[in-house]
Amino acid sequence: MSSIADRLPLARLAFRPFFLLAAAFSLLSLLLWLGYWHGVFLLSPRAGMLWWHQHEMLFGVVAAVVSGFLLTAVQTWTGLRGLHGGPLLGLVALWLAARLGLAFPGLPEPLVVALDVSFLVLVCAVMAVMVIRARRWRNLVFVPVLAILAGANLGSHLGVARGDPELVRQSSYLAVMLVTLIMAVLGGRVIPMFTANRMGLKRRPALGWLEGAALGSLAVAVLLQLARTFGIELPDALLASILLLAAVLHPLRLIRWQGVATAREPLLWSLHLSYAFVPLGLLLWAFGLFGVGRVELGIHAITVGAMGTMMLSMMCRVSLGHTGRPMRCLPGVGVALGLLVIAGLSRSLLLALWPSVTHWVYSASIVCWCAGYGLFLLHYLPILSAPRLDGQMG
Repeated sequence: MSSIADRLPLARLAFRPFFLLAAAFSLLSLLLWLGYWHGVFLLSPRAGMLWWHQHEMLFGVVAAVVSGFLLTAVQTWTGLRGLHGGPLLGLVALWLAARLGLAFPGLPEPLVVALDVSFLVLVCAVMAVMVIRARRWRNLVFVPVLAILAGANLGSHLGVARGDPELVRQSSYLAVMLVTLIMAVLGGRVIPMFTANRMGLKRRPALGWLEGAALGSLAVAVLLQLARTFGIELPDALLASILLLAAVLHPLRLIRWQGVATAREPLLWSLHLSYAFVPLGLLLWAFGLFGVGRVELGIHAITVGAMGTMMLSMMCRVSLGHTGRPMRCLPGVGVALGLLVIAGLSRSLLLALWPSVTHWVYSASIVCWCAGYGLFLLHYLPILSAPRLDGQMG
């Protein structure tokens, strides 16, 4: 008797359903946000459109992509079969139930919060079990990060329940920092490797002091933000100083990854450019804490420029590699990735220099994101919903 995974390719590995759902949901939610921004109210979600937009982009879209990637990568890291079949579809159903419960009020609020928060808790548990069983201790770092990310999600919900906008804000900032740390760890592993392998370059060995200082500064920033989320008062200048240090160290790290050689490879230059948004965002965030500009510009440099571009690039790569297809950029995907870079620059650096164009820049960045992720769906829906070309399971 054939299993669910045998009959349904989407149930074979986590990247398949979560990449598709994250891309489609980001497209739909941003179109609704664009309508709201122009005075067209198409949705009345729980806690209002502003909270729904920031929460769902972080804990809906980004959490789905991160989960899809990690639950797929952990199979490679551990040699154990990744989540698949009925359990995977159950996790997908949980994610969908939370999205529907937040978009359309009706279910009891504690139930919706439990559905939403338990998604990342379960992802964390699966990761922990597989890493510990295989004793791949290097990858255990993602377990506490996912656990704290689930806590940040809970903090956002508690902020709404208590009428505490500061808790909502600080919880969102914590989530952004945690995902930035994930990008920094994974980026350091894959970007230089992908670049050297594809371009036929000799990979430069990592500098221990630079890796430790760059990742350590981000980890310290996460701990400081965690303290602020718990209501512990810390000087803005302390966090800003750590962010400035990280903003100096991460470009030094990036330069060593030889991105200048990738100009003709969209699936590579997009990774390098997405990572370049990390120090830009940290810099703008630090300036905002010092009272120069707005923290929000740094947040969007990271969420739109770094996360949006890196997610799209990695989804394209992972979807090709794990379905047995050659690693080549499909028609229009380079344009899609370029649109995400434009969206990130518009939503951060452009507004920092010319804040008077805010209204139309918001709209243009949304359109760029939607066009980019729409192109992904156009190309990758058939790929992700079909069996591997080599007949293997995955």
